[in-house]
Amino acid sequence: MKTYISRKALSISPSPTLSLDAKFKQMKKQGIPVVGFGAGEPDFDTPDNVKAAGIKAIENGITKYTPASGTVELKEAICAKIKRDSGLDYNISNIVVSNGGKHCLTNVFMAICEPGDEVIIPSPFWVSYPEMVKMADGVPVFLETTEETNFKFSPRDLENCITEKTRALVLNTPSNPTGMVYSGEEIKKIAEIAVKNNIYVIFDEIYEKLVYEGEHINIASFGDEIKDLTIIVNGMAKAYAMTGWRIGFTASNADVAKAMSNIQSHATSNPNSIAQAASVEALNGDQSSVAEMKKEYVARRDYMVERINSIEGISCKKPNGAFYIFMNVRELLGREFYGKTFDSASALCADILDRALVALVPSEGFGIDGYVRLSYATSMETIKTGLDRIEKYIKGEY
Repeated sequence: MKTYISRKALSISPSPTLSLDAKFKQMKKQGIPVVGFGAGEPDFDTPDNVKAAGIKAIENGITKYTPASGTVELKEAICAKIKRDSGLDYNISNIVVSNGGKHCLTNVFMAICEPGDEVIIPSPFWVSYPEMVKMADGVPVFLETTEETNFKFSPRDLENCITEKTRALVLNTPSNPTGMVYSGEEIKKIAEIAVKNNIYVIFDEIYEKLVYEGEHINIASFGDEIKDLTIIVNGMAKAYAMTGWRIGFTASNADVAKAMSNIQSHATSNPNSIAQAASVEALNGDQSSVAEMKKEYVARRDYMVERINSIEGISCKKPNGAFYIFMNVRELLGREFYGKTFDSASALCADILDRALVALVPSEGFGIDGYVRLSYATSMETIKTGLDRIEKYIKGEY
């Protein structure tokens, strides 16, 4: 029997970051001493108070269906968190709890996109944004940025990208993969343009707790008009080391929230009941673990930036947030290494993995060539070993 696959499914590319992480984990399983800089996952354990809340939820029988868009208790905790952190007032009708940030974003694009609607995505971008837009029958439109502008776009760049088909802008700050953070003044100007053109801003702030210089500013804080157009996307994974718990959430106007809730009710029924109970404790309970993780990330970042910029042929900007270094490898492309030359970051990374046993994420999946993303959500020992191997590789010592 001939297998039929839909045209839409065939148009969707697999996640390069997850496929690379799978290869890295398989190599480790085989006993190969590979070092991984790939996954965007904290190496810290979920805080003890959060784990205890999950265990208590199981013991108390909180193992049944919940409302499709999340429990009242978690929605109230999310509203309190947004008020505490950003000074914004939302109620439970504005909140949708989903199975992780990816699920949130999928709901968003499905709720707001008609076929052919354009969604502006600044590049470099997180790998899943364009594929999610395509799954919702939208058209991703890429707004290119450069290292010279700290991988941030200007108001003029944005205005030049807007057409009558533009439905939304995706704004991810702090950024994956660059770690760059938009300032309050920059965000205010973006808000003005969004209001002027009546376009949604999908404000992905999943790394908001990991800002190392300056402060995180929520775009919805610049007035009622932009708040009505803002769809906040956040979650528990990065700040609370809860990647496997799969809880994300959105805050938006009530009409958008209702549409997303309806979509989700047919797709998944509801988010995990136990993980929701644990998330209430994460948001309402002791926050000291967040500060401890942040302190360690700063030390790792500073070491990596100094070390990378000391190695001939590679360089990087100092990121202000998240836990990624976006390393420039353009000087290495076209050079001969071990009898080979590489014309792309992907080819270079493949050889570094095979020869130096270091797993890196090439930048093509992020919409730009000539760069490599390294995560410092890993131990200092791993970072030092990995950078030692990269330096040795560049010097031709393998």
